[in-house]
Amino acid sequence: MIGALLLGVALAAPQSAAKPVAKPPAGHAPATNRPAAASFETISDAASKARDDGRLDEAITLYRRGIAMRPAWDEGRWYLGSSLYERDRFAEARDAFAGLIARHPSHAGAVGMKGLCEFGLGQHEAALKTLLRARSLGVKRDTELARVVAYHAGILLTKFEEFEIGYSVLSELAGDNVESPNVLDALGLNALRMPILPSAIPDAKKPMVRLAGRAAFAMGGRRLGDAAKLLDELVASYPHEPNVHYTRGVLRMTEDPNGALADFEAEIVISPKHIPARLQIVFELVKRGQAARAKPYAADALRLDPQLFATHLAMGQVLFETGEFDRATAAYEQGVKLAPGSPQAHFLLARAYARAGRAADAEKERAEFRRLEALRAGVPAEPAAGAPPK
Repeated sequence: MIGALLLGVALAAPQSAAKPVAKPPAGHAPATNRPAAASFETISDAASKARDDGRLDEAITLYRRGIAMRPAWDEGRWYLGSSLYERDRFAEARDAFAGLIARHPSHAGAVGMKGLCEFGLGQHEAALKTLLRARSLGVKRDTELARVVAYHAGILLTKFEEFEIGYSVLSELAGDNVESPNVLDALGLNALRMPILPSAIPDAKKPMVRLAGRAAFAMGGRRLGDAAKLLDELVASYPHEPNVHYTRGVLRMTEDPNGALADFEAEIVISPKHIPARLQIVFELVKRGQAARAKPYAADALRLDPQLFATHLAMGQVLFETGEFDRATAAYEQGVKLAPGSPQAHFLLARAYARAGRAADAEKERAEFRRLEALRAGVPAEPAAGAPPK
């Protein structure tokens, strides 16, 4: 019953957490200690029948009785949490999944469901952290739950202005051709760098957001010709809106870099404090060997936000390419200090140290770069002791 809602109703209602299938996700089924006591068997069977018949309140009561009798009944904990979740009893559902996680810390499905419960409770920062952990643990092995987790993680990343990471998550839905109005709205908000949830889109902005979302969906599905046409339509329809030119410029970077630079320049006129447009210009000009021409853009970006690590990296690249190696190293060091988890920052600092003949320091930064890249690629850390197989 719930599975049929997953990508239709669920993803069409981002203001509340989507309802995944109420069964342990494939590849993550919790171990079940088959009870020997007949009374437990009776309760277990009755709980399953109540759940299958849609009598969720009765099922919840029975699952709680069964867990009280057999605390190691992990399947019961899963179904208790799922039933509570479907009834929108998010706090109780969160606690049920937390109990399962306490027994199996690497249970990706339970972690994902806990994150969805936190989203339902409006605990957005906690939800994002939990949902990203579920992805790192391998929740993608269950397609339906993975898509709901990706959707909610993506809209929260957009809300918290992590636009690039948010797009990489949401574009998975486009790659899988999971198209719904709210998936398009989520992608549109991300493309236009609007840090709100889909449920908060102002009525006047909805057509623009939906058009941007269609373009971003096409980009995520690698239909670049369609994306280009939709972005041209977006610019023609909303030429003075923030981030419209920037979004088209990002798509143009590969096929039409001159057009991309024109879009970034246009964005700066519309949005004078637009840092990403300046950084895009810097990186393109450095790539062309025109670092001196890029320097004013890097300086403006650094002035606008000296606490953003990317502005220091951009200035560092300009200084490095213009032969100011000591100043470049200092800029890279500041970038690493501000964002120690950025692989790019460590890579660039390693290059600067190597240029200065600081071989040991360079190797240390390369090692950290490799470690962070492995984490980003989802290479797991040491598995938790006693965790069930994934």
